[in-house]
Amino acid sequence: MRLILMTGKGGVGKTSMAAATGLRCAELGYKTLVLSTDPAHSLADSFDMPLGHEPVRVSENLYAAELDVLQELEQNWGAVKRYITEVLQARGLDAVQADELAILPGTDEIFGLVRVFRHHREGSYDVLIIDSAPTGTALRLLSIPEVTGWYMRRFYRPMEKVALYLRPLVEPIFRPIAGFSLPDKALMQIPHEFYENIAALGGILTDNTVTSVRLVTNPEKMVIKESLRAHAYLSLYNISVDLVIANRIIPPEVNDPYFVYWKANQAIYRQEIIDSFSPLPVKEVPLYSREICGMDALEKLRDFLYPDGEDPSQVYYHNQTLRVLKVADGFSLELYLPGIPKEQIQLSKSGDELNIRIGNHRRNMVLPQSLATLKTDGAEMEGERLVIRFTEKP
Repeated sequence: MRLILMTGKGGVGKTSMAAATGLRCAELGYKTLVLSTDPAHSLADSFDMPLGHEPVRVSENLYAAELDVLQELEQNWGAVKRYITEVLQARGLDAVQADELAILPGTDEIFGLVRVFRHHREGSYDVLIIDSAPTGTALRLLSIPEVTGWYMRRFYRPMEKVALYLRPLVEPIFRPIAGFSLPDKALMQIPHEFYENIAALGGILTDNTVTSVRLVTNPEKMVIKESLRAHAYLSLYNISVDLVIANRIIPPEVNDPYFVYWKANQAIYRQEIIDSFSPLPVKEVPLYSREICGMDALEKLRDFLYPDGEDPSQVYYHNQTLRVLKVADGFSLELYLPGIPKEQIQLSKSGDELNIRIGNHRRNMVLPQSLATLKTDGAEMEGERLVIRFTEKP
Protein backbone atom coordinates (compact mmCIF):
# COMPACT_ATOMS: atom_id res chain seq x y z
CA MET A 1 0.00 0.00 0.00
CA ARG A 2 1.24 3.49 -0.86
CA LEU A 3 1.04 6.04 1.97
CA ILE A 4 1.02 9.79 1.17
CA LEU A 5 0.83 12.46 3.90
CA MET A 6 -0.20 16.01 3.03
CA THR A 7 0.90 18.58 5.57
CA GLY A 8 1.68 22.28 5.85
CA LYS A 9 0.85 25.38 7.85
CA GLY A 10 -2.83 25.76 8.70
CA GLY A 11 -4.86 27.27 5.86
CA VAL A 12 -2.41 26.60 2.99
CA GLY A 13 -4.81 24.24 1.17
CA LYS A 14 -3.54 20.76 2.10
CA THR A 15 -7.07 19.34 2.40
CA SER A 16 -7.88 20.37 -1.18
CA MET A 17 -4.58 18.84 -2.37
CA ALA A 18 -5.30 15.59 -0.51
CA ALA A 19 -8.81 15.38 -1.99
CA ALA A 20 -7.62 16.13 -5.53
CA THR A 21 -4.81 13.59 -5.19
CA GLY A 22 -7.35 10.99 -4.08
CA LEU A 23 -9.53 11.73 -7.12
CA ARG A 24 -6.66 11.13 -9.55
CA CYS A 25 -5.53 7.92 -7.82
CA ALA A 26 -9.10 6.57 -7.91
CA GLU A 27 -9.45 7.55 -11.56
CA LEU A 28 -6.32 5.51 -12.34
CA GLY A 29 -7.93 2.43 -10.80
CA TYR A 30 -6.33 2.47 -7.34
CA LYS A 31 -8.68 1.77 -4.46
CA THR A 32 -8.01 4.95 -2.48
CA LEU A 33 -8.84 6.20 1.00
CA VAL A 34 -8.43 9.87 1.97
CA LEU A 35 -8.28 10.04 5.77
CA SER A 36 -8.37 13.29 7.77
CA THR A 37 -6.46 13.18 11.06
CA ASP A 38 -6.74 16.93 11.61
CA PRO A 39 -8.78 17.65 14.78
CA ALA A 40 -10.41 20.54 12.86
CA HIS A 41 -11.74 18.40 10.02
CA SER A 42 -12.56 20.05 6.68
CA LEU A 43 -12.42 17.05 4.35
CA ALA A 44 -16.21 16.71 4.35
CA ASP A 45 -16.46 20.38 3.33
CA SER A 46 -13.98 19.79 0.52
CA PHE A 47 -15.96 16.87 -0.90
CA ASP A 48 -19.19 18.68 0.01
CA MET A 49 -20.70 15.57 1.57
CA PRO A 50 -21.07 14.18 5.11
CA LEU A 51 -18.21 12.00 6.38
CA GLY A 52 -17.69 10.05 9.57
CA HIS A 53 -15.22 7.83 11.38
CA GLU A 54 -15.72 4.89 9.01
CA PRO A 55 -14.86 5.21 5.30
CA VAL A 56 -17.66 6.47 3.05
CA ARG A 57 -17.72 5.89 -0.72
CA VAL A 58 -17.22 9.20 -2.54
CA SER A 59 -16.98 7.88 -6.09
CA GLU A 60 -15.71 4.81 -7.91
CA ASN A 61 -12.56 3.53 -6.12
CA LEU A 62 -12.54 6.56 -3.81
CA TYR A 63 -13.39 6.54 -0.08
CA ALA A 64 -13.02 9.18 2.62
CA ALA A 65 -13.19 9.36 6.44
CA GLU A 66 -12.59 11.80 9.28
CA LEU A 67 -10.90 10.34 12.36
CA ASP A 68 -13.04 10.35 15.51
CA VAL A 69 -10.51 10.23 18.34
CA LEU A 70 -13.05 9.16 20.97
CA GLN A 71 -14.23 6.18 18.92
CA GLU A 72 -10.65 5.14 18.17
CA LEU A 73 -9.74 5.52 21.84
CA GLU A 74 -12.60 3.30 22.99
CA GLN A 75 -11.71 0.59 20.49
CA ASN A 76 -8.02 0.46 21.40
CA TRP A 77 -7.63 1.99 24.85
CA GLY A 78 -11.03 1.55 26.54
CA ALA A 79 -9.83 -0.79 29.30
CA VAL A 80 -6.91 1.48 30.22
CA LYS A 81 -9.14 4.58 30.17
CA ARG A 82 -11.65 2.91 32.52
CA TYR A 83 -8.84 1.94 34.90
CA ILE A 84 -7.43 5.49 34.96
CA THR A 85 -10.96 6.78 35.60
CA GLU A 86 -11.31 4.38 38.53
CA VAL A 87 -7.99 5.56 40.00
CA LEU A 88 -8.93 9.23 39.65
CA GLN A 89 -12.34 8.70 41.24
CA ALA A 90 -10.70 6.89 44.13
CA ARG A 91 -8.54 9.98 44.62
CA GLY A 92 -11.63 12.18 45.00
CA LEU A 93 -12.50 13.43 41.52
CA ASP A 94 -16.11 13.28 40.40
CA ALA A 95 -17.10 10.98 37.53
CA VAL A 96 -17.12 13.63 34.78
CA GLN A 97 -13.74 15.09 35.72
CA ALA A 98 -12.18 11.65 36.05
CA ASP A 99 -13.52 10.57 32.65
CA GLU A 100 -12.15 13.69 30.96
CA LEU A 101 -8.72 13.50 32.62
CA ALA A 102 -8.40 9.82 31.70
CA ILE A 103 -7.92 10.93 28.09
CA LEU A 104 -4.23 11.76 28.18
CA PRO A 105 -2.74 14.70 26.22
CA GLY A 106 -1.55 13.73 22.76
CA THR A 107 -3.97 10.83 22.30
CA ASP A 108 -5.41 12.37 19.13
CA GLU A 109 -1.99 12.08 17.45
CA ILE A 110 -1.41 8.57 18.81
CA PHE A 111 -4.75 7.19 17.68
CA GLY A 112 -4.30 8.78 14.29
CA LEU A 113 -1.23 6.56 13.94
CA VAL A 114 -3.13 3.51 15.19
CA ARG A 115 -5.80 4.06 12.54
CA VAL A 116 -3.16 4.42 9.80
CA PHE A 117 -1.43 1.22 10.92
CA ARG A 118 -4.69 -0.71 10.95
CA HIS A 119 -5.48 0.29 7.37
CA HIS A 120 -1.95 -0.66 6.30
CA ARG A 121 -2.13 -4.02 8.06
CA GLU A 122 -5.55 -4.88 6.59
CA GLY A 123 -4.40 -3.93 3.07
CA SER A 124 -7.91 -2.97 1.95
CA TYR A 125 -6.67 0.01 -0.08
CA ASP A 126 -3.98 0.53 -2.69
CA VAL A 127 -3.33 4.17 -1.71
CA LEU A 128 -3.89 5.84 1.67
CA ILE A 129 -3.75 9.64 1.62
CA ILE A 130 -3.55 11.39 4.99
CA ASP A 131 -4.95 14.90 5.27
CA SER A 132 -2.89 15.61 8.36
CA ALA A 133 -3.02 18.30 11.01
CA PRO A 134 -1.02 21.54 10.55
CA THR A 135 2.73 21.16 10.56
CA GLY A 136 3.49 21.26 14.31
CA THR A 137 0.89 18.62 15.21
CA ALA A 138 1.86 16.48 12.22
CA LEU A 139 5.50 16.49 13.32
CA ARG A 140 4.50 15.31 16.79
CA LEU A 141 2.45 12.54 15.18
CA LEU A 142 5.33 11.37 12.98
CA SER A 143 7.79 11.41 15.89
CA ILE A 144 5.58 9.25 18.14
CA PRO A 145 7.03 5.83 17.12
CA GLU A 146 10.51 6.86 18.19
CA VAL A 147 9.43 8.75 21.32
CA THR A 148 7.20 5.93 22.60
CA GLY A 149 10.04 3.48 22.01
CA TRP A 150 12.29 5.55 24.28
CA TYR A 151 9.71 5.61 27.09
CA MET A 152 8.96 1.88 26.75
CA ARG A 153 12.66 0.99 27.02
CA ARG A 154 13.45 3.36 29.88
CA PHE A 155 10.32 3.36 32.05
CA TYR A 156 7.37 1.17 31.14
CA ARG A 157 8.98 -2.25 30.73
CA PRO A 158 10.94 -2.07 34.04
CA MET A 159 7.84 -0.72 35.84
CA GLU A 160 5.66 -3.46 34.34
CA LYS A 161 7.92 -6.22 35.67
CA VAL A 162 7.97 -4.74 39.17
CA ALA A 163 4.20 -4.19 39.23
CA LEU A 164 3.37 -7.74 38.11
CA TYR A 165 5.79 -9.22 40.62
CA LEU A 166 4.45 -7.21 43.57
CA ARG A 167 0.74 -7.43 42.74
CA PRO A 168 0.02 -10.84 44.35
CA LEU A 169 1.87 -9.74 47.49
CA VAL A 170 0.34 -6.32 48.09
CA GLU A 171 -3.10 -6.48 46.42
CA PRO A 172 -4.94 -7.86 49.54
CA ILE A 173 -3.97 -4.79 51.55
CA PHE A 174 -3.65 -2.28 48.69
CA ARG A 175 -7.28 -2.07 47.51
CA PRO A 176 -8.89 -1.45 50.96
CA ILE A 177 -6.45 1.41 51.55
CA ALA A 178 -6.24 2.97 48.07
CA GLY A 179 -9.78 2.27 46.87
CA PHE A 180 -8.68 0.71 43.58
CA SER A 181 -6.81 -2.40 42.44
CA LEU A 182 -3.33 -2.63 40.98
CA PRO A 183 -3.40 -3.28 37.22
CA ASP A 184 -3.44 -6.96 36.26
CA LYS A 185 -1.33 -8.64 33.58
CA ALA A 186 -3.94 -8.21 30.81
CA LEU A 187 -4.22 -4.49 31.49
CA MET A 188 -0.46 -4.01 31.68
CA GLN A 189 -0.07 -5.78 28.34
CA ILE A 190 -2.30 -3.34 26.43
CA PRO A 191 0.23 -0.46 26.31
CA HIS A 192 2.96 -2.87 25.20
CA GLU A 193 0.84 -4.25 22.35
CA PHE A 194 -0.09 -0.69 21.51
CA TYR A 195 3.59 0.26 21.33
CA GLU A 196 4.40 -2.75 19.13
CA ASN A 197 1.83 -1.60 16.58
CA ILE A 198 3.19 1.95 16.63
CA ALA A 199 6.78 0.68 16.35
CA ALA A 200 5.78 -1.41 13.32
CA LEU A 201 4.25 1.70 11.75
CA GLY A 202 7.53 3.53 12.44
CA GLY A 203 9.22 1.14 10.03
CA ILE A 204 6.56 1.89 7.41
CA LEU A 205 6.87 5.67 7.84
CA THR A 206 10.64 5.58 7.29
CA ASP A 207 10.42 3.37 4.18
CA ASN A 208 10.55 5.95 1.38
CA THR A 209 9.34 3.39 -1.17
CA VAL A 210 6.05 3.21 0.78
CA THR A 211 5.63 6.56 2.56
CA SER A 212 6.09 10.10 1.26
CA VAL A 213 5.27 13.44 2.83
CA ARG A 214 4.13 16.24 0.53
CA LEU A 215 4.57 19.76 1.83
CA VAL A 216 1.90 22.28 0.83
CA THR A 217 3.06 25.88 1.08
CA ASN A 218 2.14 29.38 -0.11
CA PRO A 219 4.52 32.02 -1.59
CA GLU A 220 4.68 33.94 1.68
CA LYS A 221 7.67 34.45 3.97
CA MET A 222 6.25 32.93 7.18
CA VAL A 223 4.71 29.97 5.39
CA ILE A 224 7.94 29.16 3.54
CA LYS A 225 9.96 29.35 6.77
CA GLU A 226 7.63 26.92 8.51
CA SER A 227 7.74 24.57 5.53
CA LEU A 228 11.56 24.60 5.58
CA ARG A 229 11.58 23.82 9.30
CA ALA A 230 9.11 21.00 8.70
CA HIS A 231 11.36 19.57 5.99
CA ALA A 232 14.34 19.59 8.33
CA TYR A 233 12.43 18.00 11.21
CA LEU A 234 11.00 15.29 8.94
CA SER A 235 14.55 14.51 7.80
CA LEU A 236 15.56 14.29 11.45
CA TYR A 237 13.07 11.41 11.83
CA ASN A 238 14.20 9.84 8.53
CA ILE A 239 10.83 10.49 6.86
CA SER A 240 11.01 11.33 3.18
CA VAL A 241 9.54 14.42 1.52
CA ASP A 242 9.17 13.80 -2.22
CA LEU A 243 7.22 16.85 -3.44
CA VAL A 244 6.47 20.48 -2.58
CA ILE A 245 3.19 22.05 -3.72
CA ALA A 246 3.21 25.86 -3.92
CA ASN A 247 -0.45 26.84 -3.73
CA ARG A 248 -2.35 30.08 -4.48
CA ILE A 249 -0.06 31.54 -7.13
CA ILE A 250 -1.73 34.64 -8.62
CA PRO A 251 -2.23 33.90 -12.36
CA PRO A 252 -0.33 36.16 -14.82
CA GLU A 253 -3.57 37.24 -16.50
CA VAL A 254 -4.72 38.99 -13.30
CA ASN A 255 -3.94 42.67 -13.97
CA ASP A 256 -5.93 44.37 -11.23
CA PRO A 257 -3.74 47.14 -9.65
CA TYR A 258 -4.66 45.75 -6.21
CA PHE A 259 -2.51 42.66 -6.92
CA VAL A 260 0.60 44.46 -8.24
CA TYR A 261 2.44 44.26 -4.91
CA TRP A 262 1.30 40.69 -4.27
CA LYS A 263 2.44 39.50 -7.70
CA ALA A 264 5.85 41.16 -7.30
CA ASN A 265 6.28 39.55 -3.87
CA GLN A 266 5.14 36.18 -5.14
CA ALA A 267 7.69 36.28 -7.94
CA ILE A 268 10.44 36.54 -5.31
CA TYR A 269 9.00 33.87 -3.03
CA ARG A 270 8.21 31.45 -5.87
CA GLN A 271 11.90 31.41 -6.75
CA GLU A 272 12.81 31.11 -3.08
CA ILE A 273 10.65 28.00 -2.80
CA ILE A 274 12.40 26.42 -5.80
CA ASP A 275 15.88 27.34 -4.53
CA SER A 276 15.25 26.43 -0.88
CA PHE A 277 13.76 22.99 -1.51
CA SER A 278 16.02 21.99 -4.40
CA PRO A 279 16.47 19.23 -5.51
CA LEU A 280 12.86 18.43 -4.53
CA PRO A 281 10.36 18.96 -7.37
CA VAL A 282 7.92 21.84 -6.93
CA LYS A 283 4.39 21.97 -8.38
CA GLU A 284 2.65 25.33 -8.59
CA VAL A 285 -1.12 25.70 -8.25
CA PRO A 286 -2.91 28.96 -9.11
CA LEU A 287 -5.14 31.01 -6.86
CA TYR A 288 -8.64 30.15 -8.03
CA SER A 289 -11.42 32.72 -8.28
CA ARG A 290 -13.63 30.68 -5.93
CA GLU A 291 -13.15 28.23 -3.06
CA ILE A 292 -12.35 24.59 -3.86
CA CYS A 293 -15.47 22.80 -2.62
CA GLY A 294 -17.41 20.06 -4.34
CA MET A 295 -16.50 17.54 -7.01
CA ASP A 296 -16.51 19.94 -9.98
CA ALA A 297 -13.94 22.25 -8.36
CA LEU A 298 -11.82 19.32 -7.14
CA GLU A 299 -11.78 17.76 -10.60
CA LYS A 300 -10.43 21.01 -12.07
CA LEU A 301 -7.74 21.10 -9.37
CA ARG A 302 -6.95 17.42 -10.00
CA ASP A 303 -6.40 18.02 -13.71
CA PHE A 304 -4.16 21.03 -13.07
CA LEU A 305 -2.13 19.33 -10.31
CA TYR A 306 -1.70 16.05 -12.19
CA PRO A 307 -2.02 16.82 -15.93
CA ASP A 308 -2.30 14.20 -18.68
CA GLY A 309 -3.25 11.39 -16.31
CA GLU A 310 -0.10 11.76 -14.18
CA ASP A 311 0.08 9.15 -11.41
CA PRO A 312 0.28 10.83 -7.94
CA SER A 313 1.18 7.52 -6.28
CA GLN A 314 4.65 7.61 -7.81
CA VAL A 315 7.64 8.60 -5.68
CA TYR A 316 8.65 11.98 -7.11
CA TYR A 317 12.04 12.12 -5.43
CA HIS A 318 14.12 9.36 -3.84
CA ASN A 319 16.22 10.78 -1.05
CA GLN A 320 18.24 8.91 1.56
CA THR A 321 18.09 11.20 4.57
CA LEU A 322 20.21 9.04 6.89
CA ARG A 323 23.47 7.28 6.00
CA VAL A 324 26.11 5.40 7.98
CA LEU A 325 29.46 5.15 6.19
CA LYS A 326 32.72 3.33 7.08
CA VAL A 327 35.68 5.70 7.09
CA ALA A 328 39.39 5.27 7.81
CA ASP A 329 39.31 5.58 11.63
CA GLY A 330 35.70 4.62 12.38
CA PHE A 331 32.31 5.60 10.99
CA SER A 332 30.41 8.70 9.97
CA LEU A 333 26.67 9.24 10.35
CA GLU A 334 25.16 11.64 7.82
CA LEU A 335 21.79 13.26 8.43
CA TYR A 336 20.09 15.41 5.78
CA LEU A 337 19.05 18.69 7.46
CA PRO A 338 18.27 21.23 4.75
CA GLY A 339 18.41 24.91 5.66
CA ILE A 340 19.61 24.42 9.26
CA PRO A 341 22.76 26.34 10.36
CA LYS A 342 25.26 24.34 12.41
CA GLU A 343 24.91 26.70 15.41
CA GLN A 344 21.24 25.69 15.86
CA ILE A 345 22.12 22.01 16.29
CA GLN A 346 22.96 20.50 19.69
CA LEU A 347 24.35 16.97 20.00
CA SER A 348 25.03 14.63 22.89
CA LYS A 349 25.58 10.87 23.22
CA SER A 350 24.53 8.64 26.11
CA GLY A 351 25.16 4.92 25.82
CA ASP A 352 23.58 3.70 22.59
CA GLU A 353 21.55 6.87 22.03
CA LEU A 354 22.41 10.05 20.16
CA ASN A 355 20.44 13.11 21.23
CA ILE A 356 19.88 15.64 18.44
CA ARG A 357 18.13 18.90 19.28
CA ILE A 358 17.08 21.59 16.79
CA GLY A 359 15.09 24.36 18.44
CA ASN A 360 12.19 22.79 20.35
CA HIS A 361 12.44 19.44 18.57
CA ARG A 362 14.55 16.61 19.90
CA ARG A 363 15.30 13.12 18.69
CA ASN A 364 16.77 10.33 20.78
CA MET A 365 18.21 8.23 17.99
CA VAL A 366 19.07 4.64 18.90
CA LEU A 367 22.39 4.13 17.18
CA PRO A 368 23.26 1.11 15.04
CA GLN A 369 25.39 -1.44 16.90
CA SER A 370 28.42 -0.42 14.83
CA LEU A 371 28.26 3.09 16.35
CA ALA A 372 26.86 2.50 19.84
CA THR A 373 30.19 1.47 21.40
CA LEU A 374 32.20 4.24 19.71
CA LYS A 375 32.89 7.78 20.87
CA THR A 376 31.80 10.86 18.95
CA ASP A 377 34.67 12.77 17.41
CA GLY A 378 33.11 16.04 16.25
CA ALA A 379 30.48 17.08 13.74
CA GLU A 380 30.25 19.49 10.85
CA MET A 381 27.85 20.57 8.13
CA GLU A 382 28.83 19.48 4.62
CA GLY A 383 26.36 21.25 2.36
CA GLU A 384 22.96 20.34 3.81
CA ARG A 385 24.14 17.17 5.56
CA LEU A 386 25.15 17.00 9.20
CA VAL A 387 28.15 14.66 9.35
CA ILE A 388 28.86 13.18 12.81
CA ARG A 389 32.13 11.28 13.23
CA PHE A 390 32.50 8.20 15.43
CA THR A 391 35.88 6.79 16.37
CA GLU A 392 37.43 4.04 18.50
CA LYS A 393 40.02 6.50 19.82
CA PRO A 394 39.80 7.12 23.63
